[in-house]
Amino acid sequence: MTVFEQFEQNESAVRSYCRSFPVVFQQARGAELITREGKHYIDFLAGAGTLNYGHNHPVLKQALIDYITADGITHGLDMYTEAKERFLETFNRVILAPRGMGDYRMQFTGPTGTNAVEAAMKLARKVTGRNNIISFTNGFHGCSIGALAATGNGHHRGGAGIGLSDVSRMPYANYFGDKANTIAMMDKLLTDPSSGIDKPAAVIVETVQGEGGLNVASAEWVKKLEKLCRKHDMLLIIDDIQAGCGRTGTFFSFEEMGIKPDIVTLSKSLSGFGLPFAMVLLRSELDQWKPGEHNGTFRGNNHAFVTAAAALEHFWQDDEFAASVRAKGKLIAYRMQKIVRRHGPDSLHLKGRGMMLGIGCPNGEVAEAVCRHAFEKGLVIETSGPHSEVVKCLCPLIISEEQIARAMDILDGAFAAVMGEDQAANQAS
Repeated sequence: MTVFEQFEQNESAVRSYCRSFPVVFQQARGAELITREGKHYIDFLAGAGTLNYGHNHPVLKQALIDYITADGITHGLDMYTEAKERFLETFNRVILAPRGMGDYRMQFTGPTGTNAVEAAMKLARKVTGRNNIISFTNGFHGCSIGALAATGNGHHRGGAGIGLSDVSRMPYANYFGDKANTIAMMDKLLTDPSSGIDKPAAVIVETVQGEGGLNVASAEWVKKLEKLCRKHDMLLIIDDIQAGCGRTGTFFSFEEMGIKPDIVTLSKSLSGFGLPFAMVLLRSELDQWKPGEHNGTFRGNNHAFVTAAAALEHFWQDDEFAASVRAKGKLIAYRMQKIVRRHGPDSLHLKGRGMMLGIGCPNGEVAEAVCRHAFEKGLVIETSGPHSEVVKCLCPLIISEEQIARAMDILDGAFAAVMGEDQAANQAS
């Protein structure tokens, strides 16, 4: 049997990441993955943004071990448990209250981000009595049917097998460059009774589009969007599943924008340990659910409650951790800018915000080749964007500066190899 034969014979063809990283991983610590042959890789994927605090963080691991060895509740549906009680108290005290969000309620959905999006959209429709939701070009909100309807990616939409309805697509910030006022365009369409746009229940938006290519909405644009929502009586849903939990340098990606969303979806790094966990934050007056109306056997993961509370206590009691994220983001951006200037000032460009950064390439072939070269040298990194044209950094936020330097050296070499090959090919033709 070959090294991958067990996977190839028994696992569905739907698998994807393993095709880009064809090794068998056995261990992981901090910002590194280790194969069963003992080769170390710097992890610039981090579970697609699920491991903001790195692999097997010792503080979170010990909290989980202590809870398990004490026979703590593993599965409790939505019953009251001490683990849930501690998370509710800690999240409110450490995150919500200091940010003026103490009036928000927490809804624990099924354990995935797409389930949180489904719940948010269902609630918006229930509260307003309307069906339509506005989402944006290049937005990604999940692959279950309701969330997929709000997702722009054609590859994922093509797997639905049915029509995806009750969503109107609008152009994201700078979708047309600086040439169009997209908020004014939306206002015109929503004001015109003959535009064909049914009055929406809500708008769902990412302040940084992770899977869509690290497109960034400015604070000014998001503020105008909130104002538009108030004008047309629409709820504002911020999808912070990938950009939240510190990725942009603040716990929520929208904190410094001066807005107050009606609903926020969180998942990915919420547990802090890679455990499945998703949550919807909603203004208390919107909590109009009937008991069990949005259900699920695995809503509220007690093990995740434990590690999430430990992460909040350890990292978010003051601004020290967030400040380190902002500093590392500047360091990564500086190194990426050097790569852009060195290897393609006319064809490469920096994208993203905080530690959610990447390099836009001329096309997907270049970006994928860069990631392939980088993997050969010990760096796990992926692409994003409509044509997979962005080399995307989602490294753990706890990564050391020395690891950042090593990763950037590898990425520099990968761009040198690929852009050199492209230039040679162009000269030959």
